[in-house]
Amino acid sequence: MEPERSGETKKAEISKSSAKAAAYRLIVLMGTVSLFGDITYEGARSITGPYMAVLGAGAAVVGVVSGLGDFLGYALRLVSGYIADRTRAYWALTFTGYALMLAIPALAFTGNWKVAALLIVLERVGKAVRTPARDTILSHAAKEVGRGWGFGLHEFMDQVGAVMGPVIFTTVFIFKGSYGEGFKILLIPAVLSILMLTRAAMKMPNPRDLEVSEKYKRFPGEQEMRALPRLFWFYALFTFFSVAGMAHFQLIAFHIKASRLAPDALIPILYIIDMAVAGGVALIMGRLYDKTGLRFLLAAPLLCLPVAWLSFTGGYAMAILGVAFLGVVVGAHETVMRAAIADLTPVPKRGFAYGVFNLIYGLAYLVGGVTMGFLYDKVSVTGLVMFSVLMEIAAICAFLLTGFYRMKTHR
Repeated sequence: MEPERSGETKKAEISKSSAKAAAYRLIVLMGTVSLFGDITYEGARSITGPYMAVLGAGAAVVGVVSGLGDFLGYALRLVSGYIADRTRAYWALTFTGYALMLAIPALAFTGNWKVAALLIVLERVGKAVRTPARDTILSHAAKEVGRGWGFGLHEFMDQVGAVMGPVIFTTVFIFKGSYGEGFKILLIPAVLSILMLTRAAMKMPNPRDLEVSEKYKRFPGEQEMRALPRLFWFYALFTFFSVAGMAHFQLIAFHIKASRLAPDALIPILYIIDMAVAGGVALIMGRLYDKTGLRFLLAAPLLCLPVAWLSFTGGYAMAILGVAFLGVVVGAHETVMRAAIADLTPVPKRGFAYGVFNLIYGLAYLVGGVTMGFLYDKVSVTGLVMFSVLMEIAAICAFLLTGFYRMKTHR
C-alpha cells in the first residue's frame, strides 16, 4: 500500500508543478498582450488632445470626447462582465476588445475631428469589452502562483508598455514631424498584441481548469449565480472612497503649469515617473498581498493620504514626490485591489464582479476628479487636500467595518 500512496503523491506533485508552469505561461503571455496594447493606446492617449485640436476641435469638444470615452470605458464593463459570466466566452470578449484597439492606428487616416472622436471613443469601448473577461482569465492563472504575485507580474509588464508608448510616439513625431506617422507606427504593437493573445488562447483554451473545483467545471446552477457575496459590497464601498480621494495626475499637471513650478517640457517626464513607479512597485505589492492577505488592502488609502498635500502645497520637488506616491497608489490599485476581487467572489460570478468593481472605480474616479477640480478652482488648495484626506479616512473606516484586518484570506 505504501508504494502506491507514494506514487499517487508523486503524481499529484507533478500535476501541481505542471499547473503552476501553465499558469506562469498564461500570465506572461497575457502580460505581453497588455504590454503591446499599452504601447498602442497609451502612446496615443498622450497626444490625442493636441491632435484633435489640429483637426479643428475646440477645448470643449476635446473635454467631452475624453470624458465620454473614459465614462464608457468604465460603465460598460458592468455589461461585458455580466455577458462574460453568462456565456463564459472570455476569450471571444477579450479578442473583440483588443480588435477595437485598431481604432488607434486608424487615426492616421482621418482628417476630420468627428471621425477622430468616434475612433477615440471606440478604443475606450474596446477596453470596457475586454477588461472583465481578461481579468477573469488572469484570476484563474493567478490562483496557482499567488493572486497578488500574478496580478503584480501582469501589472509590471502592462506599465512597461505604458512607459514605452509615449516614448515611441514622441520619437517618431520628432523625426517625422507628423501625427499620422506616429499613429501608423502604433499599428505594429496593436497587431503584435492580437497575435500574442491568439497564442495565449491556443495554449490555454480553458483557463478555468487552472482553478475551479469539480462542481464549477459544470455550468453553475441558479443558486450559485444569484448574487455576489455580501462582503463584496463592503469592499465596493471601500473601493469608492479609496479612489475618490486619489488626486488625478491630470490635475497635478495642471497645477504645476498654472503655478509655473516647472517648464511644460518637464511635465511629461512626471507622467513617465508616475507609470514607472506604478509598474515598479506592482511586484512588491503583489508579493506582500500574498503573504498578508486581505488586510494588506489597508495600504491603498494609507499610501494615498500624503499625495494631495505633497502635490499641491509645495514646490516642484514636493510635486515630484507626490507623483511618486501616486504611482505607488496606482500600483496598489492595479495589483492588490484586482487580486482581492478573485479572493472575494466565486468563479461563476467573477466576470460580473470585475465589471461592478470597474464601474465603481470609474464612478469614484469621476466624482473625485470633478470635486477636486471644483475645490481647486472655486475654493482653495486646502479644501482639495482636506477632501482627499477625508475620503481616505472614510476608506479606512470602511475597511475596519468589513473586518478584513482580521482575515489573512477570504476564500
